[in-house]
Amino acid sequence: MSMSSADTHCPYCALQCAMTVLHDSETAVTGRDFPTNRGGLCAKGWTSAELLASPHRLRMPLMRRPDGTLAETTWDEALDAVAAAFRDTKATHGADANAIFGGGGLTNEKAYQLGKFARVALGTSRIDYNGRFCMSSAAAASNRAFGMDRGLPFPVTDLDDARTILLLGSNVAATMPPFLAHLAGARAAGGLIVVDPRRSATARLTEDGAGTHLQPAPGTDLPLLLGLTHIVIAEGLADRAYIEERTAGFDALRRSVAAWWPERTSSTTGIPVAQLRETARRLAAGGAYILTGRGVEQHVDGTATATAAINLALVLGLVGREGSGYGTLTGQGNGQGGREHGQKADQLPGYRSIRDPEARRHVAGVWGVDADELPDAGIPATALLGELGGPVKTLLVAGSNVVVSAPDVDALRERLQALDTLVVCDFFLSETAELADIVLPVLQWAEEEGTMTSLEGRVIRRRRALAAPDGARSELWIMSELARRLGSASTWSTDPAEVFDELARASEGGVADYSGLSHELLDTGVEAYWPYRSASTPRPFTERFAHADGRARLVAVDATPPAPTDRGAELTLVTGRYLQQYQSGTQTRRVAELNGARPEARLEIHPATASRLGIREGALVAVSSDRGTVKARASVTTDIRHDTVFLPFHYAGDECANRLTEAIVDPTSAMPEFKRTRVTVAPDATAPVAFSAERVAVVVSEHPAALIEEATRV
Repeated sequence: MSMSSADTHCPYCALQCAMTVLHDSETAVTGRDFPTNRGGLCAKGWTSAELLASPHRLRMPLMRRPDGTLAETTWDEALDAVAAAFRDTKATHGADANAIFGGGGLTNEKAYQLGKFARVALGTSRIDYNGRFCMSSAAAASNRAFGMDRGLPFPVTDLDDARTILLLGSNVAATMPPFLAHLAGARAAGGLIVVDPRRSATARLTEDGAGTHLQPAPGTDLPLLLGLTHIVIAEGLADRAYIEERTAGFDALRRSVAAWWPERTSSTTGIPVAQLRETARRLAAGGAYILTGRGVEQHVDGTATATAAINLALVLGLVGREGSGYGTLTGQGNGQGGREHGQKADQLPGYRSIRDPEARRHVAGVWGVDADELPDAGIPATALLGELGGPVKTLLVAGSNVVVSAPDVDALRERLQALDTLVVCDFFLSETAELADIVLPVLQWAEEEGTMTSLEGRVIRRRRALAAPDGARSELWIMSELARRLGSASTWSTDPAEVFDELARASEGGVADYSGLSHELLDTGVEAYWPYRSASTPRPFTERFAHADGRARLVAVDATPPAPTDRGAELTLVTGRYLQQYQSGTQTRRVAELNGARPEARLEIHPATASRLGIREGALVAVSSDRGTVKARASVTTDIRHDTVFLPFHYAGDECANRLTEAIVDPTSAMPEFKRTRVTVAPDATAPVAFSAERVAVVVSEHPAALIEEATRV
């Protein structure tokens, strides 16, 4: 067989590192020079080709048989059954009894077509996606402040020259290691400031004079930001000319932060007053960026916290200026594009509101349907999942493993089992697919054409490198076949380039305007930051913001954290990621090298807390909330506060952290509360201690120097 190759991008996070796929008798990847990764890949990227030949790959549709087992079937039988379920459900219970749950890893073409399929082929308003668990608070805050939600409203390479970077709630050393290269300038200047209740791998990059680690109590990021804004205003550090010229709402903001004097902020957060003042002054000294991540956003006050970060950046005059800025770090591979073109409950392509009459007319015209036939806005993810087995009778899941990733998963599992029909599209038998009535095998990243949109708003090409295994099909083909069986109006192309052209027309005039782009143009290597009508827009806020008057909005917010619902629980659980695992682990737990490095969940607990509770290193512990109990081995470490414990969220079954989290949400963004769960921890008497020196070595290897080497390995 002759060697073939294709230039594409990594299937994992939103940094979308460039790589080349080489295919001969085996498939391998190599890093490719690109501004975001400069040829480097992390452990997940380097091992991504292993999944393409995985023995666990789904190759034929599966259907639930009368004896309860899943058995292979033909595509015709499977699709006929899915279409019949949709048709019968609508006839009996109405259009909104059918629902779609999408994913932030789908290509732009598939995300777009999924939204169209829900509204045109099914006529349902019940569609949302797992980005609601990721970017919704940051998106809501950015839309409110700037009139536009683009994770980084500047190229990531702008960070290279920063003197100060305030990074809140993001462990980029574990989530996107090649990103660390863009922090080098700030580290060299002693200006990397990391806010995290854990001394994470990223927080440790501040050691040896490279910056400062601020270690607040869990859930106090909002008071911290309010307190920093208070200091900036009180000490005369605010950029008054910028505020006057480019913002609105300053007087209300000034009044709202007046109560957060440094001593009160210190008492609430646990951060010394001297560090608070030093941080504010450093940010005001020039060359500063403020970046937020899920750690400060996955809260019931996540929108307010992201808003407070934006307020701080605006008061300092950072946004829309060369050499400074504000941004939020998108997590999933297409977390940016996935939220722009119709997967969200209230959205049409181009980041338009589904309740905007002009947007409805425009998109309906592209789709060839009557605007009045389009459904109204639906409900966000957590509420949608709450309707399963009740108002919602049939659910199609594409690109998500909700049995691991959603809050309060034990209750969700019961609702999934109460559905009349559950259909799951996946390339592995995920924990959600195991519950399905029908499982449809789909293509992996290197087997398909399409586009993704990275965390900096750059539209990039995903290229096919090898043929798919017999039996697997693209979601575009699946939707086309289902639409035909349902007698749907409109057209349903299976060609990704044609679907992208339709997406471009549908997005024209919207905030996320892709109308000047095509696969053909992207194949020239053009720089393509949206909005892209006739040219790229790498820095959209240079001259004006996206509100009609061109001004950014300073939105006053208050810190009123909810009382804990788990009475008697004394510790706060925060959740997060491991370097070697990704999201719900559907992919990475099937890669031998990655899973060998992180084969299980470990509960990080402070030595003083562990001693008080009678917990030893390596001991099995039970972590409990009102909703369930998780079993994990203890990692006793001074890298976490004594009042806090940490679990990764990649694992299933008894190790699933989301058995503990509660399905309460931010009132603005509908983001669930993932980062502030009250729990009790106790030794588990049902299992013997099994200490593993090898697993401890993995933790030791996450030294800053090793992480930087990992991030820049080419």
